[in-house]
Amino acid sequence: MLEGSVVIPMNIDDKLALNLFHVDSIPHIEVNSEICKKCPHWLCTYTCPVENYKVENDNVVFNWEGCLECGTCNIVCDQGAVTWNYPRGGFGISYRFG
Repeated sequence: MLEGSVVIPMNIDDKLALNLFHVDSIPHIEVNSEICKKCPHWLCTYTCPVENYKVENDNVVFNWEGCLECGTCNIVCDQGAVTWNYPRGGFGISYRFG
């Protein structure tokens, strides 16, 4: 650290706002909505850190554009509805601060 410089602490929202997203038109995650309709708990809607999974009209709706690529949805989906892949080269998230 430079002498005399001031360190301003950042909260998680400030840090996440610095990330860059290179969104692909082809989703890197596919969700089988027919399997989701039969899911007893919809854990993905509670565990996705950026809330990309939502329940609308008794259906799970997924939006991949803001995905942090953490893989949580793939881990918690015990119904086999989520097919998770890394984004194609040049696409996805670029972490800028941690």
